[in-house]
Amino acid sequence: MKKMLLVLAVAGLVWAAPPDIESTSLGDLKITPVTHGTALLEVNGQAWYIDPWSQGDYSALPKADVILVTDIHGDHMDPKAIAQISKDSTVIVAPAAVAKTVTDAKVLNNGEETTVAGVRIEAVPAYNLTRGPKPGTLYHDKGRGNGYVLTIGGKRVYFSGDTEVTPEMKVLQNIDIAFLCMNLPYTMPPEEAAAGVKAFRPKVVYPYHYRGSDMDTFSGALTGEKGIEVRLREWY
Repeated sequence: MKKMLLVLAVAGLVWAAPPDIESTSLGDLKITPVTHGTALLEVNGQAWYIDPWSQGDYSALPKADVILVTDIHGDHMDPKAIAQISKDSTVIVAPAAVAKTVTDAKVLNNGEETTVAGVRIEAVPAYNLTRGPKPGTLYHDKGRGNGYVLTIGGKRVYFSGDTEVTPEMKVLQNIDIAFLCMNLPYTMPPEEAAAGVKAFRPKVVYPYHYRGSDMDTFSGALTGEKGIEVRLREWY
């Protein structure tokens, strides 16, 4: 059943609806949207964060066992947020461009893979094909940023990072859950993101990193696509 995030404030207290739950061979996978491009995955007693950003509220959330960082921009690479949720044993995985600043990160570049805490991590290129601040310059150059595919107890979970619909995205296989970015001018509009979803056909797709984008346009473009569930959640 789809669960829309519900926040109720009474007498200064805030309750949030439970996270989405997916079954895996490692146990329940709990999925919590935090903010913008930040998500929390909890499985097998561990907390995995993607792109923790200081605009999120971490006060009631667990410390990180693993942190994945996709790119160098401040809404993805935020040393302050990383420090806030880290503990001595936290493992950070990031591309080389991020590791220049987050120096304790384990480097994983486009096309590489590793395994952390029983979860396979594949680094997928995330980049612009056409969009940039001026002719001949792109917002995200190929080879700098990562998307990630996590294989968690048999479930394959994809985080796009900042990207347009690239050839590498189109040929992704057997994705159970996808988190797909969209926002102009930096990545892509909802229509293009929906076209990407139609190409690699995840079973579930969460639009995220969508500030200012029309979610009705995204979900409408996928209406009637059998086998694809669109989950709209509150990221802002």
